Amino acid sequence: MIAVASFVAGALCSWLLWRALEPQFTGATQLLRQNYRGALVPVAAGVVVVLAVVLVGTVFRLWERYDGIGVGDIERGSTVLFGGTVGFGLIGLLDDLVGGAATKGFAGHLGALRHGRVTTGLVKLVWGVLFGMLAVPGDLGDSIRAGLLIAASANLANLFDRAPGRMVKVCLLGGAVVVLLGAPAWQLTGPLLVLGAGAGMLMPDLRERCMLGDTGANVLGAAVGYGLVISLAPSGQWAALAVVVALNLASEFVSFTRVIDAVAPLRWLDRLGSGPERRTTITG
Repeated sequence: MIAVASFVAGALCSWLLWRALEPQFTGATQLLRQNYRGALVPVAAGVVVVLAVVLVGTVFRLWERYDGIGVGDIERGSTVLFGGTVGFGLIGLLDDLVGGAATKGFAGHLGALRHGRVTTGLVKLVWGVLFGMLAVPGDLGDSIRAGLLIAASANLANLFDRAPGRMVKVCLLGGAVVVLLGAPAWQLTGPLLVLGAGAGMLMPDLRERCMLGDTGANVLGAAVGYGLVISLAPSGQWAALAVVVALNLASEFVSFTRVIDAVAPLRWLDRLGSGPERRTTITG
């Protein structure tokens, strides 16, 4: 029940925050970016997800302390809320504000490094692993494996952020998988709070009133990755890491958008809730 409550609280908080902050986002010309059909939409609205997570997470943390929950449970359930959420949000915001669109994919970032250029995408990958390692206690091997899974999940979420609402829907499906894997409810409060905050921004994203950007994709994808870490044994984490890395690599050669548009059930789910402009548009 507490995990469900955290999801609902995150959704409600992010929705209310967006209602209050939307005029500031739409009025900030430095945040406007062209979306898939050329319309100017404010980017980096994923900041609202970070703010909602920190606000609700702080309230939950205080309540847990006075409700007799052990300190270990509190730390395990809220680790991703603070260091993880703020950290992944920060490196995502860096990419939203100063990142270039010319360099894409692992090969592009590594190629730029060979020529002496450090891209924001490379910073995102490296620091993502570091933030992931910090979020998970344990020996060095466990932390590295967990850090790789969390960072790879965050990057995969970015790769799905090519159409309104798509990334949030994919992360919510990932969250459903995490829940079905059966981690204790107290450990799920963190990931589900983050995903709930993303769900609260789903309709503004779908209706093209904002783009969550790398800020939101990083945070939501990392939450799914963290959920997999706390739900799976080491062998399961290795298997999940292999799948996530394979999808990351596949994006170098295959357009996820073209695959989604070619498969009717996926196309229906992708368009569900979108405005009429999106429902009649096939993106490349």
